[in-house]
Amino acid sequence: MTGPGSDRRRRRSGWLARSVQAVVVLPFLAVLGMALWFQFSGPLRAVLLGGLAVVLLGLGGLWWRGQGQMVWLGSGAILIAALAWWSTIRPGNDGIWQPDVAHGVTAEITGNRVTLHNVRNFSWVSDRDYVPPPVWETRSYDLDDLTGADLFTSVWGDPNIAHVMISFGFADGRHVVFSAETRKRVGQVYSTFGGFFRLYTLVLIAADERDVIAWRTDARQNPPETVSIFPLALDAAQRRALFLQFLDMGNDLAENPRFYNTATANCTTVPWKLARMVDPRLPLDWRILLSAHLPDYLHGLGVIRPGTPLDQVLAQARLRPFGPVSDDSITFSRRLRAGVPAAAP
Repeated sequence: MTGPGSDRRRRRSGWLARSVQAVVVLPFLAVLGMALWFQFSGPLRAVLLGGLAVVLLGLGGLWWRGQGQMVWLGSGAILIAALAWWSTIRPGNDGIWQPDVAHGVTAEITGNRVTLHNVRNFSWVSDRDYVPPPVWETRSYDLDDLTGADLFTSVWGDPNIAHVMISFGFADGRHVVFSAETRKRVGQVYSTFGGFFRLYTLVLIAADERDVIAWRTDARQNPPETVSIFPLALDAAQRRALFLQFLDMGNDLAENPRFYNTATANCTTVPWKLARMVDPRLPLDWRILLSAHLPDYLHGLGVIRPGTPLDQVLAQARLRPFGPVSDDSITFSRRLRAGVPAAAP
């Protein structure tokens, strides 16, 4: 039995089904379009995006005529083809890399003795220019001489996001900084959206403080960066374990390259390792993802100057530009920490 009421119900049901299709299919095609944009360039990109536009028009025509089954079948075929193509994009360590990320750190550990290969020690004169030749050093450390660990944050652009680095200090005054970064090829520029689409690999850089910190306080000032240092109240066992985790990460990336991902595989690896080092049971916190707020989180955990108001901690942590750096590495590290309260035991 049919009537006006049943006809209205059928029409509502049909429009609901078509609305669901639009909500599912359109975002999928938009994401596919972005993937094609970032993975291809030049005429091939134009051809592929043009083809995707034709597909979108064809599916739109089927959708408008109410041929929902054909829309699902066509979208499913495109999804299978897209997944097959996506699975062929593999990370690798071979490439013509930009000089500052040409090498990731690797380590050899023999008892308490650690040898780091590819520690960067550039002398920067501007954002992209350094005094040639590029210097990559081999350095050795005794784990028993590990005396301190400091968190560095560098904020620019979005005030909620910081690049996070960890520096380890040794009894002889030397420091080495670990920084998880995008490994860009020559000619590539960083794109937040591109970081979702397998555009870069992930690399762990080990660097001298005179290189990686002064680079951010002085050389990289377009846009300006706000760099801060936070001494960490970690005990000897925690410092050692965290240091060794970075060495494991560097060695693993050398053997098993991974893609950088803006959301899941980036410099937030650093704060997550640090937070779990304090307490493996800690839940994921929004201040780890919005890493500019990480000092607030660690202050609450008692890792950064417990008992001192956070506003005071943040004000005393901020580093000013150093100007032309002519110091040796140890002298620079001492000058960097002048006036910065040490971590409580």
